[in-house]
Amino acid sequence: MASSKNYQTLPNSSDHYCFGCSPVNPSGLQMNFSADRDTVISQVTIPDHLCGWSNIAHGGVLTTILDEIMSWAALHFIKRITMTKSMNMEFIKPVYIRTPLKAEGKVLEIMGKHEAVMEGILYNDKGAACAKSTANFAIFSPKIAQRLGIADDHSLQFFADIFGIK
Repeated sequence: MASSKNYQTLPNSSDHYCFGCSPVNPSGLQMNFSADRDTVISQVTIPDHLCGWSNIAHGGVLTTILDEIMSWAALHFIKRITMTKSMNMEFIKPVYIRTPLKAEGKVLEIMGKHEAVMEGILYNDKGAACAKSTANFAIFSPKIAQRLGIADDHSLQFFADIFGIK
């Protein structure tokens, strides 16, 4: 598990209600993000209301965390609007609620102008990999994202200001 000392905090916005990253969604994960030269990370603790059975985190929540970290890695490194096309999950070890976790996301491959392969890994508080995902992401220009209804003007302006997406 990489140290966070060389990571720069990525800005977020409080004017959306994303389950993964909105700081104002009381039911969400409220993930924050930092990046180094090739990886985006997030420290997250899964709250009680998102457990599966006993004290084990629900697999859908783990999938959401990895989808979110890969999405932020795509925004930060590819500098385009992206959406998940397909996603493969591998659940390696049980993940417990109320336990500090670290998610890492990175770009594995950019396949032309319209698709990228991403990777996400979720680590427990001992540094062991607990879940891993690879996903294919569709890449959109802001104009196409707006035309398809993927992002509104306000979101596109935020992405342009923060990530340099044009």
